[in-house]
Amino acid sequence: MILDEIDKKLLNLLQQNAKQTTKQLSLQLHLSVTAVYERIKKLEKEQILEKYVAIINKNKIEKNFLVFCHIKLMQHTKEYVTTFEKEILKLEEVSECFHVSGDYDYILKIYVKDMESFRDFMITKLTAIKYIGSTHSSFAIEELKNTTAIHL
Repeated sequence: MILDEIDKKLLNLLQQNAKQTTKQLSLQLHLSVTAVYERIKKLEKEQILEKYVAIINKNKIEKNFLVFCHIKLMQHTKEYVTTFEKEILKLEEVSECFHVSGDYDYILKIYVKDMESFRDFMITKLTAIKYIGSTHSSFAIEELKNTTAIHL
């Protein structure tokens, strides 16, 4: 599907606030409510719009200690990669995991309550995963920018 300028504007508006009604969106896009509804359905059908989510204030739920953990596997065999990836998906503290190039094999984004919680996570969960050769963790001091939006 090729996105036109109206599709891009619509996607940007939905990324800012997905709870807007089709009427609110139609006023901003200068289209009829039906036209906006049909565009949204088309974007959903094409899986350009994958899902709608709520973004939670991490401070209010005591999960505002952010850790970036770099993981190096002992080897890059299929068994090691498959095992690690299967196990990492089970860890609720890990909000994002990327297989990357460079000095490390994976980068994890981890949210916990505090340093003590992170230590417990490392000892009881992360290092219990087979085939991890080494880890390197960095702690966020301040969040300068955090967005889920991809500008079109």
